[in-house]
Amino acid sequence: MGTLDIIGATIGLFYIVSEYRADRWFWPLSLLMSVFYIVIDFSAHYYANGTICIYNFIMSIYGLLVWRGILHSKNREECPITSCPRKYWPWILLAIAVLTVVLAHVLGVLKESHQPWLDGFTAAISIVGMFMVSRKWWQQWFCWTVVNPLMVYLFFLSGNYASAILYVVFCVFCVLGIIRWKRESIS
Repeated sequence: MGTLDIIGATIGLFYIVSEYRADRWFWPLSLLMSVFYIVIDFSAHYYANGTICIYNFIMSIYGLLVWRGILHSKNREECPITSCPRKYWPWILLAIAVLTVVLAHVLGVLKESHQPWLDGFTAAISIVGMFMVSRKWWQQWFCWTVVNPLMVYLFFLSGNYASAILYVVFCVFCVLGIIRWKRESIS
């Protein structure tokens, strides 16, 4: 367990609480956490998830602009929590399937990832989940209920125990997040 792992996990605790509360500190913490986990994931040879942290960094900027009402808002008001439109669900599932196959194949060819299919699958769901949270859809929590237990396993395998413990905490917050965000959703 290294210093970066402990710092990343500490930032992650603040991150998950701010996501659960849907508060304004979520996106700055997401930016910061992404930076730490880029280093942690690449060091552990989880290249797909490390690359996803780069994507998360970019999506954090986008999400910040959406949540603050700068994008996708006619009157520049803060974006409310809403439900993912039904028309997107087939596309979401297709995106997860295609991304999983592509990422696992690339990771398998590169022979660098210790768990190419699991790494690819968690990365694929994370890509979709991050898009969903950027739109403030309450169902984004379902993506994390799948990803987080798998990340506990991956971090445990790589010896990043502080991150493994953090993701156990994330698992608990997923259940709480589903309840709170669904209740606060306007649609």
